[in-house]
Amino acid sequence: MAHHHSAKKKIRQDEVRRLRNRYYAVTMRNAVRKIRATKEKEEAEKALPGVVKMIDKLAKRNIIHQNKAANLKSKLQKLVNKL
Repeated sequence: MAHHHSAKKKIRQDEVRRLRNRYYAVTMRNAVRKIRATKEKEEAEKALPGVVKMIDKLAKRNIIHQNKAANLKSKLQKLVNKL
């Protein structure tokens, strides 16, 4: 257990950040699932820019890796084009 005030504060900050990052990651995954489940091309094309923006933000904040973000965006774009 941490004894220093700064170490205790760091533990509190890490927990808050972990929960926030987890929330953003889960939200992004749900948005990706929603696009993949969509059968209408117009609806998927409408939702794609928002999801791509979300993926880019997560990669920028290092919540997900840049390569994972690139792979997700590529696969989603191919899927939407195929509809």
